[in-house]
Amino acid sequence: MNLVVVSNRVARGKANEPMTGGLAAALLPVVENSGAIWVGSSGRVRDGNQEPFAEVESLGNGALALLDLPAAHYGGYYEGFANSALWPAMHSRPDLIRATREDYLSYREVNAFMARALLRFRKADTAFWVQDYHFLALGTELRDLGVTSPIGFFLHTPWPARNVIGGVPHARELIEAMLAYDLIGFQTEEDCENFVGSVQLELDLPVHDGIILSRHGRTRAAVFPIGIDVERFAQQAAKAASHPEVSRLRKSLNGDRLAIGVDRLDYSKGLTNRISAFDRMWSAQPSLLRTASLLQIATPSRGAIEAYGNLQNEVAKLVSDVNGRHGEIDWTPIRYLNKGFGQAVLAGLYRTAQVGVVTPLQDGMNLVAKEYVAAQNPADPGVLVLSKFAGAANELDAALLVNPHDIDGMARTIATALTMPLTERRMRWEAMMARLRRGTIQQWFANFVEELQETQLDKNVAPPLMSEPTPLWPRRPAQAGARIH
Repeated sequence: MNLVVVSNRVARGKANEPMTGGLAAALLPVVENSGAIWVGSSGRVRDGNQEPFAEVESLGNGALALLDLPAAHYGGYYEGFANSALWPAMHSRPDLIRATREDYLSYREVNAFMARALLRFRKADTAFWVQDYHFLALGTELRDLGVTSPIGFFLHTPWPARNVIGGVPHARELIEAMLAYDLIGFQTEEDCENFVGSVQLELDLPVHDGIILSRHGRTRAAVFPIGIDVERFAQQAAKAASHPEVSRLRKSLNGDRLAIGVDRLDYSKGLTNRISAFDRMWSAQPSLLRTASLLQIATPSRGAIEAYGNLQNEVAKLVSDVNGRHGEIDWTPIRYLNKGFGQAVLAGLYRTAQVGVVTPLQDGMNLVAKEYVAAQNPADPGVLVLSKFAGAANELDAALLVNPHDIDGMARTIATALTMPLTERRMRWEAMMARLRRGTIQQWFANFVEELQETQLDKNVAPPLMSEPTPLWPRRPAQAGARIH
């Protein structure tokens, strides 16, 4: 089977190039090794109505195909519908949903544009695997162009409760469009159940053992928690100890303890709550002043969207206030950096820190949590403080789990992590590493592709009996006519 992977962001994998997000970092090693073609945006736009053109380059055993997206629709697609309507909804922030009908039409136009571009990569045995919320409608666009081969979809964000996703304009149309996919993958059981509930409530369709029957045929909804390349990342971390930036950080600590947070500057990451928890910790436990600091790397993201610009100002002011309150002439409590780092440097920074702080308000998986664990020195591992609202918490239950809305609780837990004895640190780290090794990125990739292939066999099997499905929630009576939210 020839596999074409599709996402908005792509990664080239240059040694010192900052990664553009967890999705790109996760897909890079499997595309390099599998021979897949990875298609995504070049980051440029093109004027006019030209047909899609892809710039193709090698990527390990695979290839990278970069597209210039249409200028007339890019803003409405990316900053508009994808990141001002879908992203806040997926992270349970319906108060931040902003989208016009023009944004939605641009979103659909870019999905259709991408579908046309993908036809050049289609062969008799090609399967398409679409990634994330940017391309919810890409499957139905491919079907409309006559594609009958397997098409899978994986959502890297959460799928929210039905009343939240229902607040997205045209939600019903998008959910129906998603059923053109043969297989839809989610990070957690909760996400999968929420999606199935949305299908039942919005479309009044029966579901049996994760199989949905619609006008498109069968769609299977299933859970595939994403992992990382554990051994590769561990090796990178060990080698990075001698990297100049890592060495300078270690030298500057003068033996003091360090906590690290690495996030995009995004309201879903809980940065203000995290900084407030450190502020509370230093106020409640003065013994930790001058002995334990925070390195917060917050890469700017989507700065043209008002909510992100406001957040950047809020976080910068809060960091300044905390440093002004607790800092000394020769000691800064919070080192705050608004830039990205390559994977090799990040691995070394993780290994240097005694505590990893991953406290999003809502997250699909959050691979930083897994990377921090994999980067640790087995003889002297650090402690992971992890939000229970990150998908990773379902696997890394040996971390110190916190509620990111409980500032006092987080402050106490971070202090506990900073003072945890070696025996307990090793025990927790070994348990988490065992989970990571059982669910690597390679296994995630192989499991999804195998199940996607099996969907073709399912098409030759009689449909499941749907007369008495077990609904997650009572379905309301079917209503005549389609509705647009």
